[in-house]
Amino acid sequence: MQGLAARIARRSRASPLAGGILSRGSCTKLFVGAAGLSYDTNEPVLKDAFNQFGDIVEVKVICDHVSGKSKGYGFVQFEREAAASTALKEMDGKSLDGRDIRVQYAQKRNGGLS
Repeated sequence: MQGLAARIARRSRASPLAGGILSRGSCTKLFVGAAGLSYDTNEPVLKDAFNQFGDIVEVKVICDHVSGKSKGYGFVQFEREAAASTALKEMDGKSLDGRDIRVQYAQKRNGGLS
C-alpha cells in the first residue's frame, strides 16, 4: 500500500498541473450551456458570438435526434488555448439570445469524446 501512495505522490510532484489538465480535457474546447442556451441558438449564432476571441476549429450545438431541436448546450473548439481561455473569461455569465450562458472547459466523457 505504501508503494502505491509513494508512486502517486511522485507523480503529483513531477507534474503538479497534470491532474487539472487531464481532468478538464482539451484546453481548447469549451462547453457552453449549463444554465442553458436558448433553444433558438444555432451553430452560426454561437460561432458569431465566440469568433471575436480567435480562430474556431468547430462549433456544435447538441440537438435531439428525434425532434431536431437544441438540447440547450453546445461546444466551441478554438485553435489556440489562449483564445479559449479568453473566451471563457469574457463569455461566462453573459447573455446570448436572451439567456445567460455558462462557459466551462469541456470535460472528457467516459467511453467517448465530449
